[in-house]
Amino acid sequence: MVKVTFFGGVNEIGGNKVLLEDLDVRIFLDFGESFTFGAKYFTSWLSPRSINGLGDYFEFGLLPKILGVYAKKQLAFTDLPYCEPKINAVFLSHAHVDHVNHIQFLHPEIPLYLGVGTKLFLETMEETSGFRSYGEHQYRTFRTGDKIKVDNLVIEPIHVDHSIPAAYGFLIHTSEGAIVYTGDLRVHGPRRDMTEEFVKKASESEPIAMICEGTRMVEKEKRKNYSEKKVKELSDKIVSSTDKIVFVTRYSRDMDRFRSLYNVAKNNERKIVVSPKTAYLLNKIVQDKRLDLPDPLKDNNVLVYYKRKKTGEFKENDYYIWERIFMDNMVTHEFIHKNQNHLIMDLNFYQFAELNDIKPAPGSHFIHSMSEPFSEEDIEDQVMHNWLTHFKMSFHQLHASGHLNKKELTEIINHINPKKLFPIHTKNPQLFKKVSNNVQTIECKKEYTI
Repeated sequence: MVKVTFFGGVNEIGGNKVLLEDLDVRIFLDFGESFTFGAKYFTSWLSPRSINGLGDYFEFGLLPKILGVYAKKQLAFTDLPYCEPKINAVFLSHAHVDHVNHIQFLHPEIPLYLGVGTKLFLETMEETSGFRSYGEHQYRTFRTGDKIKVDNLVIEPIHVDHSIPAAYGFLIHTSEGAIVYTGDLRVHGPRRDMTEEFVKKASESEPIAMICEGTRMVEKEKRKNYSEKKVKELSDKIVSSTDKIVFVTRYSRDMDRFRSLYNVAKNNERKIVVSPKTAYLLNKIVQDKRLDLPDPLKDNNVLVYYKRKKTGEFKENDYYIWERIFMDNMVTHEFIHKNQNHLIMDLNFYQFAELNDIKPAPGSHFIHSMSEPFSEEDIEDQVMHNWLTHFKMSFHQLHASGHLNKKELTEIINHINPKKLFPIHTKNPQLFKKVSNNVQTIECKKEYTI
């Protein structure tokens, strides 16, 4: 018998933890943290204690108590006994935290399979963070075309288009037939062809089941539905029509968006200014030649912004070792202020205090290249607009989602035509029943036989 149990991603966005069992083989598909994880008990100033391992998590039922999953040191202050691994492997679809963040608790002897680019992202996230550690793992990388055998299972990773490079869906060939796991995907990004290839192969496998994301499965969508191409076109229109600086905030690992903005800057004879953290990420992932991204150490169109630290005099010792390697391309607030009409600058919300030093000219532009806020009560959104109003900046909302909209999702489900459909990574699983007659409504921690 083939069985699946969902330990996360049920009636929520992200947090995917799907246990798939076939005979004596047990694998997890993703091991992430949902966007509302622990919100009932923890906030930004009150968080689980790392010294307590999984103790604080288990107390509130935030992670499942499963034998043979977690590292010994994580169980020291819990009532779950330690034992050798009872999981054969974990397969990671991509490097977003809602799919990978809880691998930090896993037993180090459980093999973790992930894309070549995903491994580079995880390494960068650890190296540039003073607190993030995913622990010691047996990483085993793959690319599209590989077929990974785990005892009697064969797992086939196939690339998909998403808002981070190196994203994959999986075909899992079981003793009962193929199971499709979508991960996160879209068809309106620059690599629509990759998602189409995944859908084609998924359909040809005649799947007995499909575990499908539904982030944008909503009754009526109020948000703008731009493609990446449209975001680039509208950004170019803004930049080409002004002699003022253009600031952009985007998701830090959305390299399709970075590439769009980089090309807009070049098309308008401007340079793009990034943070040391973005520069470090670029310098890391250019190791994967397939991503076609600029190397900040070699490309004169990329400048690296250094904010004041410690002495306030931009001395080398003021910065982390990993930050120092870009100091030959360093620019400061004084350079930005004097060269506003020649620049596009990456500026996330948590760097807004730099505007006090940069002093942008009135009429400058700010492109918010991220999702719109979920509600009018979003405090950060209000604060952001207060800053923009204070500096007399024009606001533009330009974003291409990393997920399929309802229409696109419906078309893909109908094309793949699984015998059973499990909605995951969605707040509206009931809407899937309008798309398919084979929907299995799921409950967290309940086992389903396929």
